[in-house]
Amino acid sequence: MGLDTLRNATTGRKILFAGLIIITVVIGGLHHFTPWEFVFFHDTYRRLAYFPIVLGALFFGVTGGMVMAFLSSVAFIPHLMMFSGHGFEAYLSEFTEIFLYLSAGLLVGIITRKETLLRLKYKALSEKLEKSYDRLHKETEQLIEAEEQLALSQKMSELGRLSASLAHEIKNPLSSIRGTAEILMDDFPPDHPKHEFAEILLKETTRLNATVEDILSYSREQKGAVEATEPLASVIRRTITLLDQRLRDKSIQCVEIGTDQGDSFMVAGNRLGQVFLNILLNAMDAIDVGGKIVVRVAREKEGCQIAIEDNGPGLSDGEKKKIFEPFYSNKEEGTGLGLVISRKIVGSYGGTIEVTDAPGGGAAFTVFIPNQTGKTYE
Repeated sequence: MGLDTLRNATTGRKILFAGLIIITVVIGGLHHFTPWEFVFFHDTYRRLAYFPIVLGALFFGVTGGMVMAFLSSVAFIPHLMMFSGHGFEAYLSEFTEIFLYLSAGLLVGIITRKETLLRLKYKALSEKLEKSYDRLHKETEQLIEAEEQLALSQKMSELGRLSASLAHEIKNPLSSIRGTAEILMDDFPPDHPKHEFAEILLKETTRLNATVEDILSYSREQKGAVEATEPLASVIRRTITLLDQRLRDKSIQCVEIGTDQGDSFMVAGNRLGQVFLNILLNAMDAIDVGGKIVVRVAREKEGCQIAIEDNGPGLSDGEKKKIFEPFYSNKEEGTGLGLVISRKIVGSYGGTIEVTDAPGGGAAFTVFIPNQTGKTYE
């Protein structure tokens, strides 16, 4: 309840109490100024006195009821004085009304107090039940979510094993097809009419082989493999150098900021190089000719943060939620495994990878690698 609401409620109670007092005073005045022979009017006044008593008890409890009963008794004194000369029995009969006023105020006040306590008890119980319901509802949602994740995990595990099996079966004949395509390329020089078909065969075989390698990388588990480490800065610079020709082909500017902060931060170069390569390739595919990519490195107490930002069209909220799901890709020739593998690699080092909006409006992938020199990676 707000402060203004509380003040308004307090003011309203004061006005009500003052009104009840005024009514009681008016009833007492009517007793005083009405001649005693008008018995009907006096009987009406004495009965009207019960209203402020009952209302006082209902709104203010025992205290309110007793105060109004006392004031009504005082207001009834002018009426008692009229019977002072009519004998003890008549006087006692009228005096009994005061006892009834006090009894009514006390009884209604006690009932009101019990009703208030019961209402507060039920209110507290209702709030407790509501909290229990909310907690149960949240726990139910968490349980359902956990069951869905478990089901998805089991499904993806089975799919991973199946994919790995198929990939192994495809890899050997694929190597034979690639070798055949290379022989055909030698047999058909560039000016031969069939050279274009041999070139397409080699290109598609290479793309299919890359897809198979992605599937194998996703399903492969390397437990207990100790990797040679190198400075993070070297890994980033080497990866950008590998993409130098592609960057020039699209006139993309790649800017490094704070890379030297990774000179003393040792990481497993081969696997993290694959992570940066996947992210940079996605950024290059997303932006137009003449675009810009920014690689920011920031050393922190707990580790090192690498942000790769582009000025492309960015990602929708729906794409951000799905982009790390297996086999999800917004590119026609994409396998949807590059970023999944990247997250798996980063996660194996206890790190994280997230996607947000870049300051320039494109996408920003942020990789955090904790301090772990000399660790056995899994």
